[in-house]
Amino acid sequence: MNPLRKDPQQRLMGLYRDLPDAEREMLLAFAEFLATRGGRKDVPVPEPQAIPRPEEETVIKAMKRLSSTYPMLDKARLLNETSMLMSQHMLQGREAREVIDDLEAVFARHYRELCEGGQ
Repeated sequence: MNPLRKDPQQRLMGLYRDLPDAEREMLLAFAEFLATRGGRKDVPVPEPQAIPRPEEETVIKAMKRLSSTYPMLDKARLLNETSMLMSQHMLQGREAREVIDDLEAVFARHYRELCEGGQ
């Protein structure tokens, strides 16, 4: 049987089984996000991934870390604020550590709003 013609639920389960543990967690978090975005209120918002902040980190790497920490957030909703902060660093020379602090605050605020049902 052609694997593309399988039942979608079977395909999804096969993909899930083939993923490493970290990617399984991301897939589950994304599925929960989609369920809440679709109006389901009974699906709890997943917890952020515990990814510690390195001592030395670039703004770009911080964005990647924060995106992995909060896979349940809609990145399009973050785009305006995060791009403004990245521009302050790249174009205006604002200190990376300060920008990363602000990026962490933006992601945390959006997560709180999601938990409160505001997103």
